[in-house]
Amino acid sequence: MSRLLLVYAGQPGGRIHRMVNALQRIISDSGEPITLVVRPALQATAADLLDASGLLLATPEHFGYMAGALKDFFDRTFYPVEGKTTGLPYALLVSAGTDGTGTCRAVERIARGYGWREIAAPLIVVGDITDEALSQVAELGVTLAAGLAAGIF
Repeated sequence: MSRLLLVYAGQPGGRIHRMVNALQRIISDSGEPITLVVRPALQATAADLLDASGLLLATPEHFGYMAGALKDFFDRTFYPVEGKTTGLPYALLVSAGTDGTGTCRAVERIARGYGWREIAAPLIVVGDITDEALSQVAELGVTLAAGLAAGIF
């Protein structure tokens, strides 16, 4: 069975946390035969990454960059998994106060270093979480889960 690893940074009760909670419900209710593993970035490990069939990264934009907790995840896992996760399909979710482009560039640069394969354009949610934003989050989560379950990614 495919394992989707969702690694997120952000404050409890914050916008990313709300979107992660929605993703958990949506993916669980999708009926896709995958295992969803959800880890706060500071608790996610290289072993989690090595066990993953796909990866969804979620981070708030902090001063035009990813959250420090997500950067910490990258710093702790890069060398232990170097060359072992090449081709891992991933997607990125950013909760932005401005435009999120700096955050996306930074994460995409690091993901290229891992050799991961982006399966969707980054989803940037600017400002408050609206019903439309939650619909886009749901579409991203279900697309990734369905693609993993079907062996497309």
